[in-house]
Amino acid sequence: MQNKINEIKNYVIQKLSGINAQADCQALRVEILGKSGKLTELFKQLKDVPAEEKGKVGQILNAGKSEIDAIISNKEKELANAAIQNEINSAEKIDITLPTGAECGSLHPRTIIQREIEEVFTSMGFVVEDGNEVETEYNNFTAVNVPENHPARDMQDTFWLDNGEVLKTHTSASQNRILKKYTPPIRAIFPGRCFRNEDVDASHENTFFQLEGVIVDKDVSVGNLIYFMKEMLSKIFKKQVEVRLRPGFFPFTEPSFEMDVRCPFCDGKGCPTCKNGGWIELCPCGMIHPQVLRNSGIDPEKFSGCAFGLGLDRMTMLSTNLNDIRELNSGNLKLLKQFGVK
Repeated sequence: MQNKINEIKNYVIQKLSGINAQADCQALRVEILGKSGKLTELFKQLKDVPAEEKGKVGQILNAGKSEIDAIISNKEKELANAAIQNEINSAEKIDITLPTGAECGSLHPRTIIQREIEEVFTSMGFVVEDGNEVETEYNNFTAVNVPENHPARDMQDTFWLDNGEVLKTHTSASQNRILKKYTPPIRAIFPGRCFRNEDVDASHENTFFQLEGVIVDKDVSVGNLIYFMKEMLSKIFKKQVEVRLRPGFFPFTEPSFEMDVRCPFCDGKGCPTCKNGGWIELCPCGMIHPQVLRNSGIDPEKFSGCAFGLGLDRMTMLSTNLNDIRELNSGNLKLLKQFGVK
C-alpha cells in the first residue's frame, strides 16, 4: 500500500512541476482526492484488507492523503502569491509622496495656531476632544445654565434648524458631553467651529472658531486658571506674559472674568495691535457654575472647576497681524499662504 501511495505522490509532484495556473491545481486535486480519485480508490480497497491490518493500513492511507493534500495546497499558495506579485509589478506605479509638479499647499494659519495650542495643553495633561457642529438646544443652552427665556439666548443670534436643534453658537455646547464622558479629575480642551447669525465686518463673522477648556478636580481655584492660561500664552507668544482679570458675566461660570494679556508686541507701551491701551482682551473665563456641574452629574460639594475660552480667529489675527477676520474664511491663497507652513 505504501508503494502505491508513493507512486501517486511522485505523479502529483511531476504534474505540479508543469502547472502554472491555480485552476490546473484544482483539477489535479479532483483527479487524486475526488470521489473517483486515485487515492480515493485506495481507500475503497481498505474493506478487503484483513481486520488485523486495517488499523495500520488506514494510518498509512491517512498520512499519505495529508501529505499529498499539503503538496497541492503549497503549490496553490505559491501560484496565488505569484499572481499578486505579477499584478503589483505590472500595475501603473504612482508615488503619492512626490509633488505633482504644481505648487504644494500649506496649512491654514488658524490650523497652525490651533495645533500649537493643543500641543501646549496636551503637554500639561489635557485631552483634546471634538465637538458637534449641530447641537441640541439642551447642550447648547440649558446644560450650561442658559434656560429657556434667559436673555443670554438673544445675545447669541442663534441659527435654529427645522428639527429644533441649533448650529453650535459656542464651544461651551460641548461641556455637558465631555463632563459626562469623564470622571474627575478632568482636564480637556475642545476646539470647534461656531455659528452666529450676525452682521459681518472686519471683527465679526457668522462662522468662527473657538477653543474651550475645562479643569475639574477637588479644590480647583482661580489660581489654577491663571497658571494654565499664563503657561499657554507664554508658550504661544514665546515670552513670559502678564495677565489680569476683570469682572465679567457668563451664565455658565461664577465668578466670571475677562482675562487680558499685556500686549506682547509693545510690552504694554501702546501700539496699533492693542489700540494703544497696553492690554489685549483675550480669554473669557471663570469658575464653572455649580449648576453646570450638577447637570453633568458631578457633585459641586465635592468638586470644583474652571473653564476658559479662546477665540482661535483672534489668536490667529494677533499672530499674523491680520486686521480683518473675513480674510481667514476668504480662501485668498495669495494672502493666507504667507503665514502657512508647507
